[in-house]
Amino acid sequence: MTTPTSTETRPAPTPPLTLSRTTATATRVLRQLAHDPRTIALLLVIPCLMLFLLRYVFDGSPRTFDNIGASLLGIFPLITMFLVTSIATLRERTSGTLERLLAMPLGKGDLIAGYALAFGTLAIVQSALATGLALWLLGLDVTGSPWLLLLVALLDALLGTALGLFVSAFAASEFQAVQFMPAVIFPQLLLCGLFTPRDDMHPVLEAISDVLPMSYAVDGMNEVLRHTDMTAAFVRDTLIVAGCALLVLTLGAATLKRRTA
Repeated sequence: MTTPTSTETRPAPTPPLTLSRTTATATRVLRQLAHDPRTIALLLVIPCLMLFLLRYVFDGSPRTFDNIGASLLGIFPLITMFLVTSIATLRERTSGTLERLLAMPLGKGDLIAGYALAFGTLAIVQSALATGLALWLLGLDVTGSPWLLLLVALLDALLGTALGLFVSAFAASEFQAVQFMPAVIFPQLLLCGLFTPRDDMHPVLEAISDVLPMSYAVDGMNEVLRHTDMTAAFVRDTLIVAGCALLVLTLGAATLKRRTA
């Protein structure tokens, strides 16, 4: 006598990353941002406005603007992308949108890549506007290629996006998300070499600055400022910034967990 065996049907595992789901997620995020003109203004207008003000703060000393303008061209996009990404992602976490999406056949990789693609698209526009303004309207004088300057600015903006996605997991409100700026951004701003060369700092602070990604963003901008060709140091700096962004995005994907009330 044979005992009938029942065939247990298991759902097929969701692929970690698919192009269609990633682009669908990015499209949804961009549509939401399109209905928020204040966020668009913060992303696209504020960095340009800050560069414009900075240029005329140093109106009597244009060489000073040349020395720090390139560095700030990378720092401003990083800060604004961090703010907008952290707050926008936190809204989706607290509203339950992310939990509902994770209940669907949608991989964590699709979600994090979709958010990165959406904000990365805005980062491209933001970096292009700020770089074009600094070079062709404000007269920022750089020795190297403007395209290399744009590349570093874009990588800095993507790093800000990755940091914003990551810290949104640890905030319970938009106010708390903003509070992460002093902890995540300000130390890097002070130690990145913008105000004084890093090798002039106390050895402990110099060692800390060596592991902060913003330090390499500023170093990369300075390489473009001083050299006509792409240098080995520039390649190293950009790879470090890109690697940090990828690492933080991976950590951000690990924070995407279902939350039940």
